[in-house]
Amino acid sequence: MSEKKLKSEALVYHAKPQPGKIKIVPSKSYSTQRDLALAYSPGVAEPCLEIAKNVDNVYKYTSKGNLVAIISNGTAVLGLGNIGPEASKPVMEGKSLLFKIFADIDGMDIEIDATDVDKFVETVKAIAPTFGGINLEDIKAPEAFEIERRLKDELDIPVMHDDQHGTAIISAAALLNALVVTKKKIEDIRIVISGAGAAAISCTRLYKAFGAKAQNIVMLDSKGVIRKDQENLSKEKLEFATGRKIDTLTQAMKDADVFIGLSIADIVTPTMLKSMAKDPIVFAMANPNPEISYDLAVKTRKDIIMATGRSDHPNQVNNVLGFPFIFRGALDVRATKINEEMKMAAVVALAELTKQSVPEQVNIAYSETRLTFGKDYIIPKPFDPRLISEIPPAVAKAAMDSGVAKEPIKDWAKYREQLLQRSGSDNKVVRLLHQRAKVNPKKIVFAEANHLDVLKTAQIVHEEGIAIPILLGNKEIIKELKKELEFNADVTIIDPKADDSLEKREQYATRFWEGTKRDGITLYGAKTKMRERNYYAAMMVFENDADGMISGYSRAYPTVIKPVFEVIGRAKGVKRAATVNIMNTEKGPLFLADTSINIDPTAEVLAEIAVMTANLAKAFGFDPIIAMLSYANFGSSTHPNARKVNRAVEILHETHPELIVDGEIQTDFALNKELHQSQFPFSKLAGKKVNTLVFPNLESANITYKLLKELNGADSIGPIMLGLRKSVHVLQLGADVDEMVNMTAVAVIDAQEREKRKRKKK
Repeated sequence: MSEKKLKSEALVYHAKPQPGKIKIVPSKSYSTQRDLALAYSPGVAEPCLEIAKNVDNVYKYTSKGNLVAIISNGTAVLGLGNIGPEASKPVMEGKSLLFKIFADIDGMDIEIDATDVDKFVETVKAIAPTFGGINLEDIKAPEAFEIERRLKDELDIPVMHDDQHGTAIISAAALLNALVVTKKKIEDIRIVISGAGAAAISCTRLYKAFGAKAQNIVMLDSKGVIRKDQENLSKEKLEFATGRKIDTLTQAMKDADVFIGLSIADIVTPTMLKSMAKDPIVFAMANPNPEISYDLAVKTRKDIIMATGRSDHPNQVNNVLGFPFIFRGALDVRATKINEEMKMAAVVALAELTKQSVPEQVNIAYSETRLTFGKDYIIPKPFDPRLISEIPPAVAKAAMDSGVAKEPIKDWAKYREQLLQRSGSDNKVVRLLHQRAKVNPKKIVFAEANHLDVLKTAQIVHEEGIAIPILLGNKEIIKELKKELEFNADVTIIDPKADDSLEKREQYATRFWEGTKRDGITLYGAKTKMRERNYYAAMMVFENDADGMISGYSRAYPTVIKPVFEVIGRAKGVKRAATVNIMNTEKGPLFLADTSINIDPTAEVLAEIAVMTANLAKAFGFDPIIAMLSYANFGSSTHPNARKVNRAVEILHETHPELIVDGEIQTDFALNKELHQSQFPFSKLAGKKVNTLVFPNLESANITYKLLKELNGADSIGPIMLGLRKSVHVLQLGADVDEMVNMTAVAVIDAQEREKRKRKKK
């Protein structure tokens, strides 16, 4: 994406459909007069009086315990510098969003017009009663050190300056693991720190807390090596000044074991890298461009362990691995502060998590056969679903052990279950889709590229590296629309009706006729059909001129699916194709089938749909827990509609005993784990979180997914086609751009999976 285009898209994203990225949503019922009387006057007086009697009751009756203030004065915004409080607000709103999606913490951004330390501190202290924690952000050094120190001393809630400690915690975990890989001891290693700002100071202090020796550390600022014999050093720089008689980064790097970069791009040369000790550890964390590029570094030293702040290389040092989960643990025990013990516990928990077996969901996201602990995997991935259940308990326990927890946790198993439930609102599936597609993008043909939204979709997937688009339609119309969108990339455009497509059209028609001539299709009829974009696109996929196909934006589903079945057909062994919609709900992703094709499936077809849906869930890294839905529960009705579902379950239990599937069951019992356990403890689903719903007919499935989408705002990915010979996916009429982008990613992943299976057979 061009810089001009990025600027335009970013501004539209922040401005539309309403300004900003966050909003306040009520957490209690407010539909009746009684509700309002309880929420405000006169009912609100009762919790007020209880809090007046005992101030700790504020945690019982208000949202304080899950509310974190994200506070900045905009004096050191990453990559932008001193831009002021108002200009920093989009960044703070973004941090609020990350708090919510990763740890279900309500973050409220507060921008303060104060650069004076005393004024800043007094302002924060004055508003602190509102919040359960304070996250300081983008405040320049050295004021940041004094502000944090004073607030930690003078407030009885957790305070952390993430710029200082976030990178320190994540990089420390990576460093501990890198030392394990290289079999080096932290007390022996020689460390070079490029940068002397808040993050660099905090990193170095934390490394020392884990055993690094001061005499083995050299820190550099913009002027060179910080030495003890220099004048006018701040107390922070003086703390890490070296007694060695060296001045430059080149001198400092000689025989160093570790380089920590928190400075500017491209200051480390291959010569410097070659001068380092055996098995060098290099964390080049300047963003967006590191102190030395990843490719150049690994080319220069084969024995290097390399980390950056970038997501497109192994070992990304990303603060999102830390701050949401550290505050989650601190809030959950009502910690009075975030102390060194809690930060060190987070470091150890992150380091240990990396050594455990990686969930299939993470392997799938990064298109890895198996991520394993080693030089290219020394820190967890941001997609790892275990972060929410591993880091907060470690932080909470450290708070308890160090005596700063006001509300200790007694039942750790229950606490971990609660944490996993909090992770449900995070839209991980979409990020997983896009990440995985980007690893190996495929050629996807867009059959309706003469529509602006479809072309916009093609532009996004091209610029994001999700897919390689092929555009079908009138070339002049598409070129004009490309100009309107500033879509300047050179992508393939094909008009099936144009003269320059005649040779390929004739070839496709002949191949189609050869396969269908005994079904009443004439050669002339085949040639006519190949002038239609959906037939032409399907033949492109059939003939491997494209890897996948997307259509359905402008035409009714049955109209689009007909040529797909005629040209592509069902996969070997599949009796009936089906579709699944993945709904991203507050309780996590739900796989819903069959939403688009089978009107009134038999028991046998329902069983086949369940198996295909289970395989789809597995392909996305989820263990399918399948409820076969009905209006009845476990034989309570003898009506044929209920018996059909009952029979489908019998078939599945006989033919696929490895699947966790049961029914017939009503939707509320399927989704309410406690209700299910209490009423049907004999069920295979008892005590389990259902994530896959197979409906008895098309009506119920289609109505349900559209209700979820429109009334609850659940994002929908689908309908995902199952059971075809090739990767073809048909949109719902009028799908929006986001839905089409997601479906394109699905088409790419589908093609990737088919390619893998083909390689395995060879």
